[in-house]
Amino acid sequence: MPHVALDYGAADPLALDLVEGTIVEDLRGPEGVVGEAAIDLVRRALAQPGHGPPLGAHVVPGDRVVVALSGEPAQAGQVTGAIVERLRDAGVAGEEVSVLQAVPGDQAASPGAERFDPTAATATSYLAADEAGRPLYVARRLVDADVVVAVGGWGWNAALGGRSLEGELWPAFGQVDCRRELARSLARRGRLALADWRTSLQEITWQLGVCASLRLVAGRAGTLHAAVFGLPDEACRLAREAARGWCPRIDDPVDLAIAAVPRPGPSCDDLVRAVAAAARVTRPGGTICVASRLATPPGLIFLRWRQGAPLERLVHEAVAARDEALVADAVLTRLFARALGERRLVLLSDLDEAAVEEFGFGHADSPEVIERLAHGADSVALLHDADRMLPRAG
Repeated sequence: MPHVALDYGAADPLALDLVEGTIVEDLRGPEGVVGEAAIDLVRRALAQPGHGPPLGAHVVPGDRVVVALSGEPAQAGQVTGAIVERLRDAGVAGEEVSVLQAVPGDQAASPGAERFDPTAATATSYLAADEAGRPLYVARRLVDADVVVAVGGWGWNAALGGRSLEGELWPAFGQVDCRRELARSLARRGRLALADWRTSLQEITWQLGVCASLRLVAGRAGTLHAAVFGLPDEACRLAREAARGWCPRIDDPVDLAIAAVPRPGPSCDDLVRAVAAAARVTRPGGTICVASRLATPPGLIFLRWRQGAPLERLVHEAVAARDEALVADAVLTRLFARALGERRLVLLSDLDEAAVEEFGFGHADSPEVIERLAHGADSVALLHDADRMLPRAG
């Protein structure tokens, strides 16, 4: 009998002893490195890019350089340290180099970085107008810099059907209203809203004159799998190729997918991403089990939809109310509804049974419940770090 262990953030992993004869697809992301090995990986990328000049050729002594760090990519401290080191080697004075980091909510910036506050009135300045004539306001520090080095993770979001929005300059370094407008657009239009987002991102990148872009691909367990440096479009293309390890393919959809989310303190967004990834390899009518330490249930919009209210009406009400929490919940609800379809969902989490069953999901009060489901399935897919995956069946 095959034995598999999935890390889902608990003290002990989810251990499964599967019945002999069961078709088992064990889907894992790529391995990576940490510490000095991660620093060396970034150093090589900065010194020998696959396309365009090395980082040192982008600057001259006297330049004011801002490293624009979007989100919290893998090994962020080691990455920014390697960048600052290379800039100083190129003759840029230490006081002329700063790291500005855009992180969600009230989250603190990484050591050595300054947190960008999109709500501060003086934090942004006018950069340009988009195709519709709407003004685009971007972090003032980026607008005033001589050189902007864009740094961000490159990954997948199965709930969006592909590329994740994390790690991008826009709307991370825009006014808070820009983030809210994108959320409202995603609530109203779903994935169709991404076309306008890409257009604004390209405009921002061009207007800022960004020519130095470092894209980072995470490996398993907080490691760094790849670092790609170059011109923005080329760095994106190469990062996409490097991230293929997170896109495993199986021949046929399975009866049961078990999706593990080891991230500590996972959010409902992580849940939706994991469900969307698992759904891509689970047959219609099959079962998805998500194992995580999720402790906060989805919000009011999600609950009302699960209780039978029409989704489009709920989304319209949330957008009209202009309540940030309701809009965010509407986005998650739309993406979740598209992903799950007719499949059944079972949760192993920190939510109590009443909270889970209120949403009409199955509740697993122990790993043994998941193991019993696996014993009854003819085919099983095991997704490690499911919230990062974009798998495919067929």
